[in-house]
Amino acid sequence: MGAGMLLSSQDLGFMIKGVFSFHIGDTEIWITTTHVCLLIMILLLTIFSLCARRTMKNASEVPGTFQCIVEMIVEMLDNMIKNVMGKNATKFLNYIGTIFIFILLSNISGLFGLRPPTADYGVTFPLGILTFTLITFNKFKHQKVSGVIKGLCDPWPIWAPINIIGDLAVPISLSLRLFANVLSGTIMMALVYGLLKLIAIGWPAVLHVYFDMFSGAIQTYVFCMLTMTYISDAIGDN
Repeated sequence: MGAGMLLSSQDLGFMIKGVFSFHIGDTEIWITTTHVCLLIMILLLTIFSLCARRTMKNASEVPGTFQCIVEMIVEMLDNMIKNVMGKNATKFLNYIGTIFIFILLSNISGLFGLRPPTADYGVTFPLGILTFTLITFNKFKHQKVSGVIKGLCDPWPIWAPINIIGDLAVPISLSLRLFANVLSGTIMMALVYGLLKLIAIGWPAVLHVYFDMFSGAIQTYVFCMLTMTYISDAIGDN
């Protein structure tokens, strides 16, 4: 049952597979490879967070290797968010930092034989909805209802339906961009292992570096950058 979790020469499928199922009343509920991989990501992030908290709580003036790694991650994320969001950065450090680490870890999980959770639209779409909710909340908070209505009617009231569609397209475009790019890499690697399995020894690692590491990091950055840009636009000059 658990073999569907891996992407290897023994398992060439790139579609989501059921691991096991259970019933609640008359409803059959499947636990899929996505759920399993998500659980692994959550466990890894939880363990890392607990270790980082303990390390920073007892931080020394001469940092060890793990403390240096934690400080480097925090400093990198702080600088990235502050460069985009300016004075509003401190309010969104936790959210942006969390989704950045989660998406990046999910995208590169293919390096460890897992099927990236972000290659499932059921994962990326909720991320888009979370961002859209945050955008909408800040838009009404800082622009008020009158400002939102004015923005929808810009430049003329007749454009309101188009502007509404544009706003509603934000979570779809965000989630589809991430999903499609990660899934395409997963499909390409599955095809390599499926069609060239007799000679797919060693050299596919180069493709993994591109599809999982390089492309995964780029898509993580794009998703978070767009999120910060949309939120900053919603806040305006307030």
